[in-house]
Formats: sequence, structure tokens, C-alpha cells
Amino acid sequence: MRRRPESSSATAGRPPPRPEETSAGGDAGGGGGSLRAVSPRRSPFVCLALFGVVTYCSWAVYRYQFESLPAPLTAEQAGKRGFSEVEAMKHVKALIDVGPHPVRSDALDEAIQYVLEASEKIKKIAHWEVDVQVDVFHAQSGTNRLVGGLFRGRTLVYSDLHHIVLKVSPKYVAEAGDSAILVSSHIDTVFSTEGAGDCSSCVAVMLELARAVSQWAHGFKSSVIFLFNTGEEEGLNGAHSFITQHPWSKSIHLAVDLEAMGIGGKSSIFQAGPNPWAIENFASAAKYPSGHVIAQDLFASGAIKSATDFQVYKEVAGLSGLDFAYTDNSAVYHTKNDKLELLKSGSLQHLGENMLAFLLQIASSPDLSGVQGTKDEGISASSSAIYFDILGMYMVLYHQGFANMLHNSVALQSLLIWSTSLLMGGYPAAVSLVLSCLSIILMWIFSLSFSLLSAFILPLLSTSPVPYVASPWLVIGLFAAPALLGALTGQHLGFLILQMYLSNEYSKREQLSPLTQSTLIKLEAERWLYKAGSVQWLILLVIGNYYRIGSSYLALVWLVPPAFSYGFLEATLTPARFPKPLKLATLLFGLSVPIVVSAGVFIRLVGTIIGMAVRFDRNPGDTPEWMVNVIVAVFIALVISLTMVYLLSYVHLSGAKKSIVLAALALFGLSLAAVLSGVAPPFTEDTARAVNVVHIVDATTSKQEQPDSYVSFFSTTPGKLTKEVEQIGGGFTCGRDKIVDLVTLSVKYGCWSYDDTEGGWSKTDIPTLAVIKDDKGDKRITEVLLDTKSSTRWVLAVNAEYIEDFKLEGNSEELIPLDDKSSVDGWHVIQFSGGKKSPTRFDMTLVWANSTQIAHGEGSQKNQQPLLKLRTDMDRLTPKAEKVLMKLPSWCSLFGKSTSPQTLAFLRDLPVEF
Repeated sequence: MRRRPESSSATAGRPPPRPEETSAGGDAGGGGGSLRAVSPRRSPFVCLALFGVVTYCSWAVYRYQFESLPAPLTAEQAGKRGFSEVEAMKHVKALIDVGPHPVRSDALDEAIQYVLEASEKIKKIAHWEVDVQVDVFHAQSGTNRLVGGLFRGRTLVYSDLHHIVLKVSPKYVAEAGDSAILVSSHIDTVFSTEGAGDCSSCVAVMLELARAVSQWAHGFKSSVIFLFNTGEEEGLNGAHSFITQHPWSKSIHLAVDLEAMGIGGKSSIFQAGPNPWAIENFASAAKYPSGHVIAQDLFASGAIKSATDFQVYKEVAGLSGLDFAYTDNSAVYHTKNDKLELLKSGSLQHLGENMLAFLLQIASSPDLSGVQGTKDEGISASSSAIYFDILGMYMVLYHQGFANMLHNSVALQSLLIWSTSLLMGGYPAAVSLVLSCLSIILMWIFSLSFSLLSAFILPLLSTSPVPYVASPWLVIGLFAAPALLGALTGQHLGFLILQMYLSNEYSKREQLSPLTQSTLIKLEAERWLYKAGSVQWLILLVIGNYYRIGSSYLALVWLVPPAFSYGFLEATLTPARFPKPLKLATLLFGLSVPIVVSAGVFIRLVGTIIGMAVRFDRNPGDTPEWMVNVIVAVFIALVISLTMVYLLSYVHLSGAKKSIVLAALALFGLSLAAVLSGVAPPFTEDTARAVNVVHIVDATTSKQEQPDSYVSFFSTTPGKLTKEVEQIGGGFTCGRDKIVDLVTLSVKYGCWSYDDTEGGWSKTDIPTLAVIKDDKGDKRITEVLLDTKSSTRWVLAVNAEYIEDFKLEGNSEELIPLDDKSSVDGWHVIQFSGGKKSPTRFDMTLVWANSTQIAHGEGSQKNQQPLLKLRTDMDRLTPKAEKVLMKLPSWCSLFGKSTSPQTLAFLRDLPVEF
């Protein structure tokens, strides 16, 4: 009777039959032939070629997926019903020509007027069966308190904001007035940039979209509302005022927000849902679909410290929808380099064509009125969408419920296959699996160690701890090369340990010639290393599926294709008991799908992390200088350890190890030399370091008689400011001796100068906190008059240890009522921003907690903490600040955000024992 052949996985550690009785492949391709006493070494040129192919294909995928943009169309090419980037760019140029236009500025008034005139023009040229309404909406005041995200523990108060709202509806479809789609973006910018990307490009796309939609809307079943809001940069105030106060907001069933966290490139979806209807329609309608659930996972986790209007639409209005963002060159975000010259050609065309096709589809659908939002019970976690695009051409989308079934099925089948294999192979196979998994652990340890070593050394050698910001390609040599070297070292050590065990097992069995035995052991070890790669992805798949992480699809695509390729080309087609060298086809087929699906995403994530380094240190000097390097190094090392495990398993039987080691060392050396020599400077004029120059007038309790006036120079980019101060001059002293508490942030490392700082401000600009009444009854209540003088942008921190509740009134209107207040680090922060007609005098009622204990039981040291901390901002340049800005190096740029001060700031406080 003929004996059934067994697979190699079932014979790990067993004695093979004699070579004269059984044939096995001895070549790199794994073909048949008698087993000869020859070395199983694979050609080093083949392995090096594999590395080259994988690297080139990964870069090609990234270029095609993220940098391939459509050609811009003129008005004639697009037609009156199409989208023209050339026309949209006219709007961008008009908006940036007014300069930076933050809230309360004359430049913002000009920008609003331009958008209004453009909207009125759209109204005039609309299709005769389309009704276009233009509304100038004035939000007098409002209060926005978001539960989660960046503004947790804060109350955002706004006043005197103006928005332009444009509504496009079919004239003869009555029900269209009750069902609307919101498309939103913001006109305002931070004070430090003209905002070509954030978000003049978005406003321009919306204006051109509105023009095109006005030629199509006669066939719609729903209206489309375009909201051009202001106040977004100060805390999402524009979106909140519209959604809570404008009558048109009641008809909205779906919201789409357009944003920018960089400048240009492909505008991708980075938040969707919670109802999957919008993303489903986008996936089917968009011409160039772009979006990845991994970005949504990172944003939701808080790893990306930012917020968009979409949070208001979801959290406050309970709407579902989509959030788009430009993310190219994220290092320029909110700096002077958010400029037209860096806006890539084709960026607006890409977003415009996608949005136009999407709006035409959903506005014509009768299903919009049935779309449920976040506050509807019908939305469950299992219906949330998992989505990703392939090369920017197709979008894969499925629900979490299906993902659970798919992932569980793959996990169970994998466990079944492994269990069967181990049962057939017995104890030796189980030990071989454990040792091959040990090689994975060693890969991680060595890869992380080598990469982290570079991360810690870099700040000691370079003038900047992040010398790769302007030249992101440097991280290939600085971190990827050491990580690859470590991964190879760790896996090879595991390979040697596995060989030792297999050699011991083979020596106990039927004797073979030493050369034959050595060959079989190496081939068997190679196969175990390859198969162990699927184990780590199986573990990640199980964990991701358990916590319902949408990005678990990455584990799926890195598990199934390589495992299927191995099973199809190795186990199925090579039934001989002798192990054979792994076929090259197994690797190429196994990695093709994972590379196409994920290579571009991994590269883009590295670029995004590098760009975020510019604004990483939210409290300057609070985080170690090496922290950004550690984050970049760890991410790169993990990606290399996870993805290179299959390829590296082919290296150990070749002579390519030495070449790879030398190449990695040479790449590291050249990159380090480029950094140390200044050939690749850390910052350039187009990729600048984010800094703040603030003239501070400190009138807190200890300095009330004689305010302390100085210019503070600090940076959210890690690193010393020695080089910058040398060029500026002006008597600056740098160090950690002077901690500046700016209420929303603390400067723990910075530079300051007292020279010539008495001009440009007066004592009448200093805000006041005056106690009007202090009732120490059963419940202590204190009334305070807050006068911010001429400032309409201020932040006030309330000490939650002493104050359990408070109320704020302005112009006899209650802005913040008495209710439950949350706090962060013991403080509740009020953040106020408004237009020119905003109030500047406020009445505040403080309700104390445990007033008797506070009055009698507190130590003097504890009472040094103020009860209230106030900072008022003015977008005004004093003579000293102006001189500093004139001498600011070209590689530096002012940086603005909702919590950072403007160029003139006043500090005031109210002590506990007033």
C-alpha cells in the first residue's frame, strides 16, 4: 500500500528518510531533484534584488496613492456643470491677498465680504429651476462646551461672529426644504499665516462647488447648505453658533466638513460616521476616493492633538457625515509657510471632483431623510464602517459586524491549522514554533534597541534634536537603517537558536551525513521563521478585533496573503517529507497584496509624525528633547519588524547578510554626516521652526504695584533656542529659570528680554479682577467684576479645588450658567473669543466648595495657588516685539493656535486669600 506523504510542518524534528530513498529540492526555487550534499545557500544578489524590489514597489505605491493628482481644469474644460480648479484658485488668491485674517481683524471683514460677493454672483447665474439663498448670519453670543477631545474641561465662549450661509435648493420640490446636506469650512485663519491651505483652499472649493451644484440642483430631492463660518480657529465657535442658532440647521441630516492639517495634496477622509451611509455613497461616487480608517482611529485615540468642526456636528447636533483634510506637508500647519506657492497643482481638482460627484449622488437620493445620527438608538457599533482606499482608485468598505465575522473566521481557521500541524508534528514541532516565535521577539527587541539608540544619541550630536523635519528622507538612514539592522540581528539570533534545537533533535534520530543533516536543519529553520511571521499578525488581528479597532484590516492583509501563498506554493505543491528552500514566488505573491494595501499608508504616517514634530512641545520645555525621536524610532522599528519578517527569513541562507549590514551602516553614516555637516539643515524657509514672540505684561499679585514687562521667545518645536537668539540679539537670556504661566500653557524653557520693553502698551490695557461682594454664609459666594479692557480674546482659569461652580454674565446676558463643570489638572478654563463688538466687562459669580475648611484649615503654602488666572491677548506689535520679528531667522515662523497667546499678552490673577 502506498504511504501518504506528509508535509514538512508535520515532520519538524523527525528523522527524515535516507537521501537515497527520497528526493527533495535543493535549489532556491524549491523544485524537485535528488538531495545532494550541497550548501542550501541562496544567491546574495537575489536577496539584495528582493530588497530593492520591495523598497521600490513600496515607494511607487506611496507616490501613486498620495501624490498622483488630477490635472487642473479650466472653466471651459469643466463646463458650467463641472468643477474647475483654475476658477477655484482665483478665490484662494483673493483670500490670501488680504493677509492673515483672524477673528476681530479688518482683514477678516474683507475676506467675509469677498465670500459674500462670490455667493451673490452664484445666486445670479444659477439654473432657473434652482433657488439660491444667501444669508449673512450674525451670532451675537454663545457658549460651547465639548465633552471630549482637545477642549475637554473648557468652556468656549464667543461673541459677535459673522458667517456666510448659502443654500441651494430645487424650486419645485417642496420636501427639499425639510432635508438638507451641510458642507462646511472656515474663513478665519490664525494670526500667524495667510492660510492658503487652512482653509482658503477649502473655502475656494466650496464656492466652486456651490456654483456647479447650482446648475444641477433642479433634480435634487434635498437642499445643500454651504456654511462659510468664522471662529473655527478659536475653538470651533462658528460651527457651534450655526448649528445651535441658525433656523436652517434644523433641516440638516448630514454634515461634511472640509479641513486642512497641512497644505494641498489629496484631501482624504479621516473621520466618518457614525452612520455609514455617507461613506458608502462616497465610496461608490467619488472619482478618486481617498480615506483610511487608521487616521480615524488615531484621531479618536487623541494621538493627534487637534479638533475640527466635525466634532461639533457629531457631538452637539448628533449628525453623521464625513470629515476631509489636506495633510501634505503638515509641518507648515499654522505657520507662515501655509502659502500659495506650496499648494500643489491638482489638489483642489481632486477634492472638487470627488465632492461634486458625492453631492450629486446623495442630494438626489430619497434615503437622506432616513439617515440616523449619533443620538439615534438605531446606530450600533457593528454598523460603523471600516474603509481604506487602494492606490486612490478604489475604496474598500465593510461594516464592523462583517469585520468581526471575517476576523473571527480567519483567526479560528489559523488556530485550527496551527493546532493540526502541531498535533501531527508532536513535541518537536511545538518547540520549533516557540523558538521561531522567540525570533520574532528578538527581532522586536533588537530593532527597537538599535533604533532607540539612534534616537537618544541624535540630540547629543545635532544642533537640533529633530534634524530631519525639513528633510524627512533622513529618517531612512537615521532610524530605518538601525531598525532593519536590529531586526536582522534579532531574527538571525533566533535562527541560530532554532538551528541548535533542530540539530539536537536530528542527532537523536537515524544518522545522516553531517552535510546533509546541516542542509536539512537550515531549510527547516528557514521555513519556521517564515511561518512565525504570520503568528505575530494573528495575535494583532485577535487583539484588534476584540477591541473593535478598524485598523485591524492591516493585520488581516499581512496575515492571509503570505499564509495562503505559503500553503499554496509550499505545503500543497511540495508534499515531500524533506524541507525545501522557500520559493521566491512564495514571497513575491505573499507580499504583493500587503504592499499595495498598506505601504503607502505606513509611509504617509511617518511623514505625518515628522510634520507634527514642529508643534509637538505644547508646553515648551516640558517634554524631553528626545521624545519625538523616540516616537518616530519606535513607529519605524515596529513597522519594519512587522512587515520585514517574511523577507528577512530569506536572508539567512544567503551571503547577503554582510552586504545588508554594510549598506545599513553606510546609510546611517551618510545620513548622520548630512545632519552634522549642515548639508541637510533641520529647518528651512519653507519648512520653518514654530516659535512665539510675545510681549508679556505680568500684573499678577506679586507684581501688581509695578508690572513686569518683558518679551518672551519660546518654541513648540523641541530643542534649544541658542542659535536663533544669537541672530536676534536684543539682550535675551535663555533657560529654565523663568517659568511663564500663560494659563493655557506653561513655558518651562524659553528666552526672555527686559530691554526696551516699556513702549507699546499702557497700564490702561491691564485687565482687572475686582471682588465686588464676598458672602461667607452657609455657602460662600463671591462676585467678581472682570474687565478685559480692549481685549476680546482672553482665557480665564478657575481653581476647581476651591470653586465648585460659577456663572458668567456679559452685557446683562448669562453666558455660562451654574451647572456641573468638569476640570483638567484641577482647573476649569474659560476661553473667550469675539469680534469687534464683543463685551469686555463681565460679572462672575463663584460658588465655593467647603468654604469653612478653606477659610481656617489651609496651609499658607497651599494658598499660594491663585483662585483665578487671567490672560488677555492683543494682536498688536510693540516696538520691542517688532524688532525681534524683524531679526527672526528665515527658518523660524510665528505659530498660532486657539490656546497660544498673540503678540501682546497681559497676565492677572486673583489670590485665594484676596
